Amino acid sequence: MLDLLLRHGTVHDGLGGPSRTADVAIHEGRVAAIGTGLGPARRVLDVAGLVVAPGFVDPHSHSDTVPFLSEEQPFKLLQGVTTEIIGNCGFSCAPVHDDDSGFTPSVLADAAFPTMREYLDAAQQAGPTNNLAVLVGHNTLRLAAAGMTAEITAARLDRMCALAAEAFEAGAYGLSSGLEYVPGAYAGLDELTALALVAKRWELTYATHLRSESEGLAEALDEAITVATRAGVRLHVSHCKASGRAVHGASAMVLDRLSRARSAGLDVRADVYPYLAFGTGLVAVLPPSACEGGEEALLARLADPGTRAALRTLAESPGSGIGVGLWRELHPADVQILTHRDPRVAGRRLADLGGDPWEALCDLLAADPRAAGVFHTMHEHDLRAFLADPLVSIGSDGGPPVGPNHPRTFGTFPTFLGRYVREERAVPMEVAVRKVSSAAAGQFGLAGRGWLGPGAVADVCVFDPGTIGHDGTYEQPDARPTGVVHVFLAGRQVVADGEPTGGRHGRVLRRGTP
Repeated sequence: MLDLLLRHGTVHDGLGGPSRTADVAIHEGRVAAIGTGLGPARRVLDVAGLVVAPGFVDPHSHSDTVPFLSEEQPFKLLQGVTTEIIGNCGFSCAPVHDDDSGFTPSVLADAAFPTMREYLDAAQQAGPTNNLAVLVGHNTLRLAAAGMTAEITAARLDRMCALAAEAFEAGAYGLSSGLEYVPGAYAGLDELTALALVAKRWELTYATHLRSESEGLAEALDEAITVATRAGVRLHVSHCKASGRAVHGASAMVLDRLSRARSAGLDVRADVYPYLAFGTGLVAVLPPSACEGGEEALLARLADPGTRAALRTLAESPGSGIGVGLWRELHPADVQILTHRDPRVAGRRLADLGGDPWEALCDLLAADPRAAGVFHTMHEHDLRAFLADPLVSIGSDGGPPVGPNHPRTFGTFPTFLGRYVREERAVPMEVAVRKVSSAAAGQFGLAGRGWLGPGAVADVCVFDPGTIGHDGTYEQPDARPTGVVHVFLAGRQVVADGEPTGGRHGRVLRRGTP
């Protein structure tokens, strides 16, 4: 007898094929069959009128520390997400060694582990609410081997490669970089290629937050393609964007380069979130050289008027769009301060602070180098182009669901399926389901996930295509999404009639383990 029968649903297999009305049989954590007349089951759910899809896969998440929160966290399950790829943008919770002078994101600061194996063990013991698959971060590797020193010696690079190999042996699914962030911004092509060659030993993926997503976008994309081509690895371009007025319309260039690289033999894909603002630390607005040597060195530079002026000259220099920080792609009104030690500042725009915007920014960072912001820099035309392209999946770039936040953390997938699929018909449903499932799962080697068919892991999302959506805003991001009716992890129901059933039933996935 089957464990569960989802009856009369509109079934999408996640591979992009047409839907069909059918039953989905689940037994012992796997999909047993799809069709009609599948036999008796211990439990039957009538899902007529609802879409039955693979559990969604978020290829770009920062939920690394979520298992360690005191309460279970169903915020991704409520979006239909059953598996997240974490360790993105070059930052992971391991391997972290003694040097604490770097700019590791604050969301990772309380969960540092010497080895990837220790992190994976601890996260599993703490209990994830949904599945997590981990990348090892280039910034984290560099901090462990060289601290905040810009120059890298051969011995330190060898150490980075050894640490990466340890992470892959422990079960990490690939390598990530965040080349707009320090210390990763100090790396050259040879360093990145050397690490990607380590990933190649296990046929893993290189995921990159490009060195520039604005005026240096073309050059940065070419760099990523060169690294992956030299190493012979899959390439995943994180959170596609054309950020800043100077490059609005550049989505056509990005998508053309991705397509041509794929035609030339590179297995390349990308992801995007359905929002026009990104979020990151305010320190990324400065040129990376401002941060060399660590936080104390940064504060010393900010305290010196001459150095502030020199940094501004570098940030505004027309000679390069690479390695100069985010300043040139922003207008002061674009910068919404998300977190800061001074509660009077949080929520305001840089333009509202008065005086010279550069000096205001430097003052903000001098008072709180870990401050973060939301940056409203993208254009709807580019977003729609990225959302529609077949090489681009949907990723949230969201972090833990605590404190001031971006609505992408709580609503990326319902926003895509509600606004852009149902309301605006940017992509047909069968393509949309592929974008939130197999397109991401396949790129990171998640065997058995991201598709529906006999033998697949029974991670399943059942949603109402007529009501799925999210009303969160930048001021109130944490509204509960609507329309996700049932969610299953390996056949266990974790959302029933739109409500979490409770418990921590996810797994920390390890490469090579079913």
